Amino acid sequence: MTQQVGTLYLCPTPIGNLDDITVRVLETLKVVDLVAAEDTRRSLQLLNHFDIKKPMISYFEHNKRQRGMEILTHLQQGESVALVTDAGMPAISDPGEDLVKLCIEQQVPIVPLPGPNAALTALIASGLPTGRFSFQGFLSMNKKNRREHLNAVSHYADTLIFYEAPHKLKSTLQDLLDCLGNRNIVLCRELTKKFEEFIRLDLEHAITYYEEHTPKGEFVLIVQGAAEEGTPVVCELPLEEIYQNYLDSGIPYKEALKMAAKEKGLSKRDAYDILKKP
Repeated sequence: MTQQVGTLYLCPTPIGNLDDITVRVLETLKVVDLVAAEDTRRSLQLLNHFDIKKPMISYFEHNKRQRGMEILTHLQQGESVALVTDAGMPAISDPGEDLVKLCIEQQVPIVPLPGPNAALTALIASGLPTGRFSFQGFLSMNKKNRREHLNAVSHYADTLIFYEAPHKLKSTLQDLLDCLGNRNIVLCRELTKKFEEFIRLDLEHAITYYEEHTPKGEFVLIVQGAAEEGTPVVCELPLEEIYQNYLDSGIPYKEALKMAAKEKGLSKRDAYDILKKP
């Protein structure tokens, strides 16, 4: 009698607020035989919070080949496995991508569950176009490779999405400016957490802002796409919001007015008239 193959479940976990976990993910975690986790200590905290007791195995970038084969063996023996990452959607900027490929090659069933995702959460609140976007993930630590990557996407008209760590943010902002030119950017940090923040500037002023403020928390960067040749870049946000964002970042009101007007393709006088209306 041929043994039935198990199923790999891709289970998204909260990116901050634990209440964002779905009922379906919780029910899946309760019934699987094994949980494969990027960081077992962190995932154990999540399981304990929801009073779920399951055997765990670590699966991360530096052991993915060996552990991938171990997980495959469990699946081929008929066990079900839940793959979770530290936060968000497994297999997105995550070694789970390799496990999915391995399971497909070995004809192991895969069931993806919907749930939290930092990139889309940031995008829909950014105010930049959402009809077409390009997710670029984490940029390389190597400066040459990072700039080659940015130069390759510099002509994309799609809104660009990047992930970035706080200690790399300043150098990344400078590379974005150098390779893409001055564009609007929304810096999203601490998503779904107590200190969630959306900072809407252009790249030049984002660099200035973080010369005076220490980057904290993990960032999602939403960057305006390239304008068609000869077409001025006009910010999608309301004039009032652009102006207020500049004021909040410490820019004097006259300069903030001038910069906001430029982003909306308005004269300074027209922008002033709009802002002074009750």
